[in-house]
Amino acid sequence: MAAGDSAGRDHVDEMMEGWRSELPEAATVQLEIIKRVGRLKSMVEEVTQTVLGEYGLTYAEFDVLATLRRAGTPYRLKPSTLAARSSLTTGGTSNILQRLTAAGLVEREPDPADGRSSWVRLTPLGSRRSEELALATTEAHENLLAGVSEESARALADLLREVLLTLGDRASRRG
Repeated sequence: MAAGDSAGRDHVDEMMEGWRSELPEAATVQLEIIKRVGRLKSMVEEVTQTVLGEYGLTYAEFDVLATLRRAGTPYRLKPSTLAARSSLTTGGTSNILQRLTAAGLVEREPDPADGRSSWVRLTPLGSRRSEELALATTEAHENLLAGVSEESARALADLLREVLLTLGDRASRRG
């Protein structure tokens, strides 16, 4: 849709119109991409936080639970691996693990093969909660994007992957 099409204008189009008028060299397609991705991120975070708030959890706590659940049975990881696979620092992960342990959602157990190391494991309650949260946030995201056709959603997901790969965001090898 063309930027001038009033039936299909969004907030970014309005912002870009101002830049084109005041500082045309700032009115780039790259800025449009960044602003639209940022607005979408804000909308997704808002609906996600609404769901997590109903469970009394933060996004970081959910991230740890989801990372452990995605690890597969027995739903455990080393703390350093957990930090690397989530979007948290090692220090941040440690604080979150303390809260999740107090809530009965995770437990730490020593590594019999390495006395200096431990495992973090979902408790049965943590496993159930992570599944509930994954399904509840999935439903919230589906509701948010309900007006987007499956074809458009798939095309957007593929285009975003292409951009991220171009920027060097590659999957890590897990061996």
